[in-house]
Amino acid sequence: MKILLTGATGYIGKRLLPILIGQGHEVICCVRDKNRFYCPKEFRKKIALIEVDFLKPETLIAIPEDVDAAYYLIHSMSTSATNFSELERVSATNFVSRINQTRLKQVIYLSGIVNDASLSKHLSSRKKVEDVLNSGNFAVTTLRAGIIVGSGSASFEIIRDLIHKLPIMITPKWVNTKCQPIAISDVLEFLSKSLFNPQTFDQNFDIGGPDILTYKEMLLGFARARNLKRSIYTVPVMTPKLSSYWLFFVTSTSYKLAIALVSSMKVEVVCKDNRINNLLDVNPISYEVALTKALIKVDKDDVVSSWKDSLISGRFGSNISKFIKVPKKDCFIDRRKKEIINRAFTIERIWSIGGETGWYYGDWLWDLRGFIDKLYGGVGSRRGRTNKHEIHAGDALDFWRVLYANKEEGKLILFAEMKLPGEAWLEFKIINNTLYQSATFRPKGIWGNLYWYSVLPFHGFIFQGMLNKLIE
Repeated sequence: MKILLTGATGYIGKRLLPILIGQGHEVICCVRDKNRFYCPKEFRKKIALIEVDFLKPETLIAIPEDVDAAYYLIHSMSTSATNFSELERVSATNFVSRINQTRLKQVIYLSGIVNDASLSKHLSSRKKVEDVLNSGNFAVTTLRAGIIVGSGSASFEIIRDLIHKLPIMITPKWVNTKCQPIAISDVLEFLSKSLFNPQTFDQNFDIGGPDILTYKEMLLGFARARNLKRSIYTVPVMTPKLSSYWLFFVTSTSYKLAIALVSSMKVEVVCKDNRINNLLDVNPISYEVALTKALIKVDKDDVVSSWKDSLISGRFGSNISKFIKVPKKDCFIDRRKKEIINRAFTIERIWSIGGETGWYYGDWLWDLRGFIDKLYGGVGSRRGRTNKHEIHAGDALDFWRVLYANKEEGKLILFAEMKLPGEAWLEFKIINNTLYQSATFRPKGIWGNLYWYSVLPFHGFIFQGMLNKLIE
């Protein structure tokens, strides 16, 4: 069968793709930017790739008419703190309009649990998307999940940040809100087993694990899994805004995502029933087991996808393609080069840069720059990287975004997502036996020019030191 997979570069989409291919389906991957899509070589003959922006109806013509089913995995909760609901509605409306022109039989939508009379903006938006999808000329299966626990998930990463960094936590009262977490492996099983199952047509189901826990219990559960002693105290004076700032500064989350999460965490998300478990013969694992599986993946550096690699975790509001060609006009450029001794060694050093490895020279200055960026509402340097030795276009790398990564060519281009009075690129490329390293800055106005000259004294030893370490 021919399956349309929207959100193919997202946290869920990346993990669902190999499952669908394994089931023998031909998968049409919808992406906004082909340059952000990475697929293992063994899958490439089994997929088709199309560029679609669901906010632009004219691009949806790329969706073939002979698709049999689709997964709708599009969410805009962090693109804007104010209008994400409208963006989600427009995207769903455009999707339905195009799908009504195809032979498609079923759409599977991953939504959020909505069993409270007073929903957060995020959960209310998800419910409105359900209503739009249900207006189409096809069967809709809606799976409603709460907290998803898996390596690289936003919830998992936030919990890990809090537990690892804070031995004692003074928390807002929403940590006593109940939720029903579910393992990412179970979410994927529900998604895959719902496909073409007529018993799931035109129905919605709550999916969750066997445990109903407060967020406080989830945090302490993670601490036990890591053999860490942690104390949590709640106070009634933390407003939603203060709570959002608390999450933003302590964890790797963006401020927009922190606002959406805090809003949702005030609402209890517990499954109404578990009838779908018997219907699809799925036995969800416990929170403790889900944590164990996620931590094994992290420790083995085997994280398939991470929420941080989504563009919403940084400052990008558009495709990365137009930034790949590093400009020269009206730019300040710090160029350096050095003859390499061992090409393979240097490439591995470049491909391991950032995250836990650091930047090889003057790491404290990089950390300081990340801290300053966080103070001004930027991404900071806490995002790290998804894998220690693998980099793909679109990945987040500390306060950079990977624009281009070709290991065989020996070329890596990064774009700065930190707060800057301009735009900045960092490029590494190996030609013959020479490593060329360039830092490019395109200033905006007088402040951009002043910024460049203020940091210029540090470039001599930071960039030269880094270049030397990439060779040695």
